Amino acid sequence: MSQQFIMQMQPWFGEEEKKSIISYLDENGFMTEFKRTEQFEKMIAEYTGAKHCIVVNNGTISLTLAALALDIGHGDEVIIPNYTMIASPNSVKMIGAVPVFVDVEPETLCLDIELVKKAITPKTKAVMLVSANGRYPKSTVQAFVQLCKDKKIALIEDSAQSLGSFDVTGGHVGTFGDIGSFSFSAPKIISTGQGGCLITNNDDLAFKLRRLKDFGRSGGGNDIHDWIGFNFKFTELQACLGIEQMKKLTSRVALKKELARRYEKNLSGIKGIQLFKHNLETTPPWFIDSLCENRQALQDYLKSKNIGTRIMYPPINKQKAYGVAGSFPVSELVGEKGLWLPSTTQLTVQEIDYITGEIANFYNKG
Repeated sequence: MSQQFIMQMQPWFGEEEKKSIISYLDENGFMTEFKRTEQFEKMIAEYTGAKHCIVVNNGTISLTLAALALDIGHGDEVIIPNYTMIASPNSVKMIGAVPVFVDVEPETLCLDIELVKKAITPKTKAVMLVSANGRYPKSTVQAFVQLCKDKKIALIEDSAQSLGSFDVTGGHVGTFGDIGSFSFSAPKIISTGQGGCLITNNDDLAFKLRRLKDFGRSGGGNDIHDWIGFNFKFTELQACLGIEQMKKLTSRVALKKELARRYEKNLSGIKGIQLFKHNLETTPPWFIDSLCENRQALQDYLKSKNIGTRIMYPPINKQKAYGVAGSFPVSELVGEKGLWLPSTTQLTVQEIDYITGEIANFYNKG
Protein backbone atom coordinates (compact mmCIF):
# COMPACT_ATOMS: atom_id res chain seq x y z
CA MET A 1 0.00 0.00 0.00
CA SER A 2 1.10 3.61 -0.52
CA GLN A 3 0.97 4.64 3.15
CA GLN A 4 4.52 4.94 4.50
CA PHE A 5 5.13 2.92 7.66
CA ILE A 6 4.26 4.91 10.79
CA MET A 7 6.64 4.02 13.60
CA GLN A 8 5.39 3.74 17.15
CA MET A 9 8.15 6.10 18.17
CA GLN A 10 11.33 7.67 16.80
CA PRO A 11 13.74 10.32 18.04
CA TRP A 12 13.71 13.76 16.46
CA PHE A 13 17.04 15.38 15.61
CA GLY A 14 17.49 18.24 13.17
CA GLU A 15 20.03 20.52 11.58
CA GLU A 16 20.60 22.37 14.84
CA GLU A 17 21.92 19.22 16.51
CA LYS A 18 24.17 18.42 13.53
CA LYS A 19 25.64 21.91 13.50
CA SER A 20 26.23 21.86 17.24
CA ILE A 21 28.15 18.58 17.10
CA ILE A 22 30.24 19.70 14.11
CA SER A 23 31.02 23.00 15.83
CA TYR A 24 32.22 21.16 18.91
CA LEU A 25 34.34 18.73 16.87
CA ASP A 26 36.02 21.71 15.20
CA GLU A 27 37.16 22.87 18.65
CA ASN A 28 39.24 19.71 19.18
CA GLY A 29 37.73 19.23 22.64
CA PHE A 30 38.39 16.28 24.92
CA MET A 31 34.82 14.97 24.58
CA THR A 32 34.52 14.41 28.34
CA GLU A 33 31.92 16.46 30.16
CA PHE A 34 32.78 20.14 30.63
CA LYS A 35 31.20 23.49 29.74
CA ARG A 36 28.45 22.20 27.47
CA THR A 37 27.46 19.60 30.04
CA GLU A 38 27.25 22.35 32.64
CA GLN A 39 25.05 24.38 30.28
CA PHE A 40 22.77 21.38 29.69
CA GLU A 41 22.46 20.80 33.45
CA LYS A 42 21.64 24.45 33.99
CA MET A 43 18.90 24.37 31.34
CA ILE A 44 17.24 21.35 32.96
CA ALA A 45 17.48 22.86 36.45
CA GLU A 46 15.93 26.11 35.26
CA TYR A 47 13.14 24.36 33.35
CA THR A 48 12.18 22.06 36.25
CA GLY A 49 12.78 24.63 38.97
CA ALA A 50 15.27 22.36 40.75
CA LYS A 51 18.27 23.76 42.59
CA HIS A 52 20.66 21.12 41.28
CA CYS A 53 20.88 18.95 38.16
CA ILE A 54 23.49 16.23 37.69
CA VAL A 55 23.64 14.48 34.31
CA VAL A 56 24.87 10.89 33.97
CA ASN A 57 25.36 8.26 31.30
CA ASN A 58 21.85 6.79 31.42
CA GLY A 59 18.56 6.82 33.28
CA THR A 60 19.10 3.47 35.00
CA ILE A 61 22.40 4.51 36.54
CA SER A 62 20.74 7.74 37.66
CA LEU A 63 18.36 5.69 39.85
CA THR A 64 21.25 3.59 41.18
CA LEU A 65 23.14 6.76 42.08
CA ALA A 66 20.05 8.14 43.80
CA ALA A 67 19.87 5.01 45.94
CA LEU A 68 23.58 5.17 46.77
CA ALA A 69 23.37 8.84 47.72
CA LEU A 70 20.48 7.98 50.06
CA ASP A 71 22.63 5.28 51.73
CA ILE A 72 20.54 2.39 50.40
CA GLY A 73 22.53 -0.80 50.24
CA HIS A 74 22.57 -4.58 50.42
CA GLY A 75 19.41 -6.07 51.92
CA ASP A 76 17.53 -2.77 52.12
CA GLU A 77 14.02 -2.79 50.64
CA VAL A 78 12.79 -0.32 48.04
CA ILE A 79 9.08 -0.27 47.13
CA ILE A 80 8.62 -0.18 43.36
CA PRO A 81 5.51 -0.40 41.14
CA ASN A 82 4.87 -3.76 39.49
CA TYR A 83 4.06 -1.78 36.33
CA THR A 84 7.18 0.04 35.16
CA MET A 85 10.15 -0.39 32.85
CA ILE A 86 12.36 -3.10 34.32
CA ALA A 87 15.16 -0.52 34.78
CA SER A 88 13.39 0.69 37.93
CA PRO A 89 13.92 -2.48 40.01
CA ASN A 90 17.16 -3.40 38.24
CA SER A 91 18.69 -0.10 39.34
CA VAL A 92 18.54 -1.06 43.01
CA LYS A 93 19.06 -4.78 42.46
CA MET A 94 22.48 -3.86 41.08
CA ILE A 95 23.64 -2.68 44.51
CA GLY A 96 22.08 -5.59 46.40
CA ALA A 97 18.93 -3.83 47.54
CA VAL A 98 15.60 -5.69 47.36
CA PRO A 99 12.83 -4.38 45.10
CA VAL A 100 9.41 -4.94 46.69
CA PHE A 101 6.66 -4.87 44.09
CA VAL A 102 3.34 -3.14 44.70
CA ASP A 103 0.40 -2.84 42.31
CA VAL A 104 -0.71 0.40 40.73
CA GLU A 105 -3.83 2.53 40.44
CA PRO A 106 -6.05 1.54 37.49
CA GLU A 107 -6.56 5.17 36.42
CA THR A 108 -2.94 6.39 36.49
CA LEU A 109 -0.76 3.24 36.57
CA CYS A 110 1.14 4.89 39.44
CA LEU A 111 1.73 3.30 42.85
CA ASP A 112 -1.38 2.61 44.92
CA ILE A 113 -0.60 4.37 48.19
CA GLU A 114 -2.79 2.09 50.32
CA LEU A 115 -0.88 -0.93 49.05
CA VAL A 116 2.40 0.89 49.64
CA LYS A 117 1.46 1.44 53.29
CA LYS A 118 0.89 -2.30 53.71
CA ALA A 119 4.23 -3.14 52.08
CA ILE A 120 6.40 -0.99 54.36
CA THR A 121 8.55 -3.03 56.75
CA PRO A 122 11.45 -2.21 59.10
CA LYS A 123 13.77 -2.95 56.14
CA THR A 124 12.12 -0.39 53.85
CA LYS A 125 14.52 2.44 53.02
CA ALA A 126 12.72 4.14 50.14
CA VAL A 127 9.71 4.33 47.86
CA MET A 128 10.39 4.69 44.13
CA LEU A 129 7.42 6.59 42.73
CA VAL A 130 7.25 6.21 38.95
CA SER A 131 5.21 8.94 37.24
CA ALA A 132 3.75 6.66 34.57
CA ASN A 133 3.59 8.45 31.23
CA GLY A 134 3.91 11.78 33.02
CA ARG A 135 1.05 11.13 35.44
CA TYR A 136 1.14 11.44 39.20
CA PRO A 137 -1.02 9.11 41.32
CA LYS A 138 -4.64 9.98 42.00
CA SER A 139 -3.72 9.98 45.69
CA THR A 140 -1.31 12.88 44.90
CA VAL A 141 2.45 13.14 45.19
CA GLN A 142 2.00 15.18 48.36
CA ALA A 143 0.47 12.13 50.05
CA PHE A 144 3.61 10.13 49.20
CA VAL A 145 5.86 12.91 50.47
CA GLN A 146 4.00 12.91 53.78
CA LEU A 147 3.97 9.11 54.05
CA CYS A 148 7.72 8.89 53.50
CA LYS A 149 8.31 11.70 55.98
CA ASP A 150 6.16 9.97 58.61
CA LYS A 151 7.92 6.63 58.06
CA LYS A 152 11.37 8.27 57.86
CA ILE A 153 12.11 6.74 54.48
CA ALA A 154 13.30 8.33 51.25
CA LEU A 155 11.21 9.19 48.19
CA ILE A 156 12.89 8.66 44.82
CA GLU A 157 10.94 9.94 41.84
CA ASP A 158 11.53 7.88 38.72
CA SER A 159 10.39 10.52 36.24
CA ALA A 160 12.01 8.95 33.18
CA GLN A 161 8.87 9.51 31.09
CA SER A 162 7.92 12.87 32.54
CA LEU A 163 10.12 15.75 31.41
CA GLY A 164 7.67 18.56 30.63
CA SER A 165 5.03 17.30 33.08
CA PHE A 166 3.85 19.31 36.07
CA ASP A 167 1.77 18.69 39.16
CA VAL A 168 -1.54 20.55 39.55
CA THR A 169 0.23 22.72 42.14
CA GLY A 170 2.64 23.96 39.46
CA GLY A 171 5.72 22.03 40.54
CA HIS A 172 7.56 19.98 37.94
CA VAL A 173 7.36 16.20 38.28
CA GLY A 174 10.51 14.96 40.01
CA THR A 175 10.94 17.97 42.30
CA PHE A 176 8.84 16.73 45.22
CA GLY A 177 10.89 13.74 46.40
CA ASP A 178 14.41 13.66 47.81
CA ILE A 179 15.78 13.03 44.31
CA GLY A 180 14.12 12.98 40.88
CA SER A 181 15.43 11.08 37.88
CA PHE A 182 14.96 11.59 34.12
CA SER A 183 15.98 9.64 31.04
CA PHE A 184 17.18 10.93 27.66
CA SER A 185 17.11 7.60 25.81
CA ALA A 186 15.84 7.46 22.23
CA PRO A 187 12.07 7.26 22.95
CA LYS A 188 11.93 10.26 25.29
CA ILE A 189 10.56 13.74 24.51
CA ILE A 190 14.16 14.94 24.25
CA SER A 191 17.02 12.55 23.63
CA THR A 192 20.80 12.43 23.77
CA GLY A 193 20.83 8.83 22.49
CA GLN A 194 21.55 7.54 25.97
CA GLY A 195 21.74 9.63 29.10
CA GLY A 196 19.90 10.61 32.22
CA CYS A 197 19.96 13.12 35.03
CA LEU A 198 19.11 13.65 38.67
CA ILE A 199 17.53 16.74 40.19
CA THR A 200 17.40 17.70 43.85
CA ASN A 201 16.99 20.71 46.07
CA ASN A 202 19.22 19.19 48.75
CA ASP A 203 22.79 20.56 48.70
CA ASP A 204 24.27 17.56 50.53
CA LEU A 205 22.68 15.05 48.17
CA ALA A 206 23.84 17.02 45.13
CA PHE A 207 27.40 17.01 46.50
CA LYS A 208 27.27 13.24 47.06
CA LEU A 209 25.83 12.59 43.61
CA ARG A 210 28.57 14.57 41.88
CA ARG A 211 31.25 12.70 43.79
CA LEU A 212 29.67 9.28 43.25
CA LYS A 213 29.47 9.73 39.46
CA ASP A 214 33.12 10.78 39.13
CA PHE A 215 35.24 8.17 40.95
CA GLY A 216 34.77 9.91 44.30
CA ARG A 217 37.26 12.62 43.31
CA SER A 218 37.74 15.48 45.72
CA GLY A 219 37.71 17.90 42.77
CA GLY A 220 37.49 18.04 38.99
CA GLY A 221 40.38 16.45 37.12
CA ASN A 222 42.54 15.48 40.11
CA ASP A 223 43.39 12.03 41.44
CA ILE A 224 42.58 12.62 45.09
CA HIS A 225 39.70 10.37 46.12
CA ASP A 226 37.82 10.97 49.35
CA TRP A 227 35.14 8.35 48.66
CA ILE A 228 34.54 5.22 46.67
CA GLY A 229 32.97 6.44 43.44
CA PHE A 230 32.32 5.29 39.90
CA ASN A 231 32.52 6.50 36.31
CA PHE A 232 29.00 7.48 35.28
CA LYS A 233 29.90 10.71 33.52
CA PHE A 234 28.32 12.33 30.47
CA THR A 235 30.05 13.51 27.27
CA GLU A 236 30.21 16.88 25.57
CA LEU A 237 28.86 15.34 22.35
CA GLN A 238 25.73 14.25 24.21
CA ALA A 239 25.48 17.70 25.76
CA CYS A 240 25.60 19.28 22.29
CA LEU A 241 22.49 17.25 21.43
CA GLY A 242 20.86 17.94 24.79
CA ILE A 243 21.24 21.71 24.61
CA GLU A 244 19.56 21.88 21.20
CA GLN A 245 16.87 19.44 22.29
CA MET A 246 16.09 21.51 25.38
CA LYS A 247 15.56 24.56 23.16
CA LYS A 248 12.76 22.58 21.47
CA LEU A 249 11.16 21.13 24.61
CA THR A 250 8.45 23.77 25.06
CA SER A 251 7.21 23.35 21.48
CA ARG A 252 7.35 19.55 21.78
CA VAL A 253 5.27 19.64 24.96
CA ALA A 254 2.60 21.57 23.05
CA LEU A 255 2.77 19.12 20.13
CA LYS A 256 2.41 16.11 22.44
CA LYS A 257 -0.71 17.62 23.98
CA GLU A 258 -2.28 18.30 20.58
CA LEU A 259 -1.46 14.78 19.47
CA ALA A 260 -3.25 13.40 22.54
CA ARG A 261 -6.29 15.63 22.03
CA ARG A 262 -6.65 14.39 18.45
CA TYR A 263 -6.45 10.75 19.55
CA GLU A 264 -9.01 11.34 22.30
CA LYS A 265 -11.43 13.05 19.92
CA ASN A 266 -11.09 10.45 17.18
CA LEU A 267 -11.31 7.36 19.41
CA SER A 268 -14.12 8.62 21.63
CA GLY A 269 -17.00 6.16 21.59
CA ILE A 270 -15.15 3.34 19.81
CA LYS A 271 -15.88 0.13 21.69
CA GLY A 272 -12.90 -2.14 22.21
CA ILE A 273 -10.25 0.47 23.01
CA GLN A 274 -9.87 2.76 26.00
CA LEU A 275 -7.22 5.47 26.29
CA PHE A 276 -5.70 6.28 29.68
CA LYS A 277 -6.66 9.79 30.70
CA HIS A 278 -4.28 12.72 31.08
CA ASN A 279 -4.68 16.17 32.49
CA LEU A 280 -3.48 17.91 29.36
CA GLU A 281 -3.26 21.22 31.20
CA THR A 282 -0.25 19.83 33.05
CA THR A 283 0.93 16.66 31.32
CA PRO A 284 2.10 15.92 27.77
CA PRO A 285 1.78 12.14 27.39
CA TRP A 286 5.06 10.47 26.53
CA PHE A 287 3.24 7.66 24.70
CA ILE A 288 -0.44 7.24 23.82
CA ASP A 289 -1.33 4.36 26.13
CA SER A 290 -4.47 2.24 25.90
CA LEU A 291 -6.25 -0.92 26.96
CA CYS A 292 -7.61 -2.80 23.99
CA GLU A 293 -9.56 -5.96 23.29
CA ASN A 294 -8.06 -8.57 20.95
CA ARG A 295 -4.69 -6.87 21.25
CA GLN A 296 -2.66 -9.24 19.10
CA ALA A 297 -5.23 -9.21 16.31
CA LEU A 298 -5.34 -5.40 16.45
CA GLN A 299 -1.55 -5.20 16.30
CA ASP A 300 -1.43 -7.55 13.32
CA TYR A 301 -4.15 -5.61 11.52
CA LEU A 302 -2.45 -2.25 12.12
CA LYS A 303 0.90 -3.64 11.01
CA SER A 304 -0.74 -4.75 7.76
CA LYS A 305 -1.76 -1.11 7.34
CA ASN A 306 1.83 0.10 7.98
CA ILE A 307 1.09 1.26 11.52
CA GLY A 308 3.52 0.36 14.31
CA THR A 309 2.47 -0.31 17.91
CA ARG A 310 4.20 -1.59 21.04
CA ILE A 311 2.96 -3.78 23.88
CA MET A 312 3.05 -1.99 27.23
CA TYR A 313 5.23 -3.24 30.09
CA PRO A 314 4.24 -6.68 31.37
CA PRO A 315 3.95 -7.15 35.17
CA ILE A 316 7.50 -7.36 36.51
CA ASN A 317 6.72 -10.08 39.06
CA LYS A 318 5.88 -12.45 36.18
CA GLN A 319 9.08 -11.80 34.25
CA LYS A 320 11.62 -14.64 34.39
CA ALA A 321 14.21 -12.21 35.69
CA TYR A 322 12.22 -11.85 38.93
CA GLY A 323 9.54 -14.55 39.24
CA VAL A 324 7.89 -13.13 42.36
CA ALA A 325 4.61 -14.66 43.54
CA GLY A 326 1.60 -12.49 44.30
CA SER A 327 -1.58 -10.98 42.97
CA PHE A 328 -1.25 -7.73 41.03
CA PRO A 329 -4.54 -7.37 39.13
CA VAL A 330 -3.98 -3.92 37.60
CA SER A 331 -0.49 -4.53 36.26
CA GLU A 332 -1.60 -7.99 35.10
CA LEU A 333 -4.48 -6.40 33.16
CA VAL A 334 -2.07 -4.02 31.47
CA GLY A 335 0.11 -6.99 30.62
CA GLU A 336 -2.85 -8.59 28.85
CA LYS A 337 -4.41 -5.57 27.14
CA GLY A 338 -1.99 -2.63 27.26
CA LEU A 339 -0.90 -1.17 23.94
CA TRP A 340 1.07 1.92 23.00
CA LEU A 341 -0.17 3.56 19.81
CA PRO A 342 2.07 5.63 17.50
CA SER A 343 3.34 8.49 19.64
CA THR A 344 6.16 10.20 17.80
CA THR A 345 6.09 13.94 18.27
CA GLN A 346 6.40 14.31 14.49
CA LEU A 347 2.98 12.74 13.82
CA THR A 348 0.76 14.80 11.55
CA VAL A 349 -2.98 15.32 11.93
CA GLN A 350 -3.46 13.29 8.75
CA GLU A 351 -1.46 10.38 10.16
CA ILE A 352 -3.42 10.37 13.43
CA ASP A 353 -6.66 10.42 11.47
CA TYR A 354 -5.42 7.49 9.39
CA ILE A 355 -4.35 5.50 12.49
CA THR A 356 -7.59 6.08 14.38
CA GLY A 357 -9.63 5.40 11.26
CA GLU A 358 -8.01 1.99 10.90
CA ILE A 359 -8.57 1.24 14.61
CA ALA A 360 -12.25 2.10 14.12
CA ASN A 361 -12.37 -0.14 11.04
CA PHE A 362 -10.90 -3.03 13.02
CA TYR A 363 -13.38 -2.83 15.88
CA ASN A 364 -16.38 -2.04 13.70
CA LYS A 365 -15.68 -5.17 11.64
CA GLY A 366 -15.71 -7.23 14.83
